[in-house]
Amino acid sequence: MSDAKPVLELRNVDKSFGPIEVLNDISLKVGAGEVLCLLGDNGAGKSTLIKLMSGVHQPTRGDILMDGAPITFASPRDAQERGIATVHQFGGTYPLMSVGRNFFMGSEPTKGFGPFKVFDRKRANSIAVAEVQKMGITRITDGDRLVGGLSGGERQSLAIARAVYFGARVLILDEPTAALGVKQAAHVLRIVNQAKRRGLAVIFITHQVMHAMAVGDHFAVLIRGAVASDFRKGEKTREQIADLMAGGESMVELEANIDGYMETHGGHPPPPAH
Repeated sequence: MSDAKPVLELRNVDKSFGPIEVLNDISLKVGAGEVLCLLGDNGAGKSTLIKLMSGVHQPTRGDILMDGAPITFASPRDAQERGIATVHQFGGTYPLMSVGRNFFMGSEPTKGFGPFKVFDRKRANSIAVAEVQKMGITRITDGDRLVGGLSGGERQSLAIARAVYFGARVLILDEPTAALGVKQAAHVLRIVNQAKRRGLAVIFITHQVMHAMAVGDHFAVLIRGAVASDFRKGEKTREQIADLMAGGESMVELEANIDGYMETHGGHPPPPAH
């Protein structure tokens, strides 16, 4: 990365839920045209970190910065409006809706006037197909096609193309290849490289070392909610990275318990211990 200010940066970030500290002193940064790979086994704290970066949670301590300036995301929508796009395993797509509808979900183009405006299906389909094909998905030629008929890799690509079209500056990819076969995973990795070439800051979250090494410029290994190692491409071997990841015990049960508590208590975290 050049001397330019990072697009997104975390400085000394902690996250606690009541008495439970889930993330401890996290410092990370990613610049435009760079892929930061966050590596960690299941339960290493990755899901909580994603929620911090995408506006679901706010840090207990520490700062989040965009372009060098401290920022607070009031909500996921606020983060999205500021250019943070999060794509989960199947792209947040709706299987029984068309490619065009999925692409413009919540931002549908219309035609007509006043109360007579209707969804402009032809325009939506044309733009969606063109944007997906720019990402190399040439098999999608019909915007009326149902997303349920697409492969997992194609759904990911649709979600990434949508994020790019709507002006995303930071693309957070949550385990995008975890449920894919070899061929589909390879295609998603090509899409990640395309997003990088188009100048996006990409945060690629995975526990699959080979996939990270195929696209990453900068790597951070997360263990028990802390950054155990932070290094650039070529500084560690696959075996060294795998050994690092194996060194942490899982926090998956802890994170699941916190999520379960919040779901049943109106989004409130566990109370502090007395």
